[in-house]
Amino acid sequence: MSITIEHDAKAGRFFTQVHGHLCLCDYRLRDGVMAITHTEVAPELEGQGIAAELVRAALAHAREQGLKVRPLCSYVQAYMRRHPEVQSLLA
Repeated sequence: MSITIEHDAKAGRFFTQVHGHLCLCDYRLRDGVMAITHTEVAPELEGQGIAAELVRAALAHAREQGLKVRPLCSYVQAYMRRHPEVQSLLA
């Protein structure tokens, strides 16, 4: 599935629409740290890699902006444990 991830910096959100459902990854910025607070995908869309795409976009943004990441969302915590290439972003 090809999806387009959008970034709303004012809202602190990466998001996409899939089959009419809003899928999102919310964060807060403070002192150079991106605290990722929530990732949400509609139950009927789970297992299609949408949450992973949202988190990849958020982590890529953090890397590009020189931010550290504090994964407060359990999904993001698990994602970062499974992907050693993003360990250097941990706050």
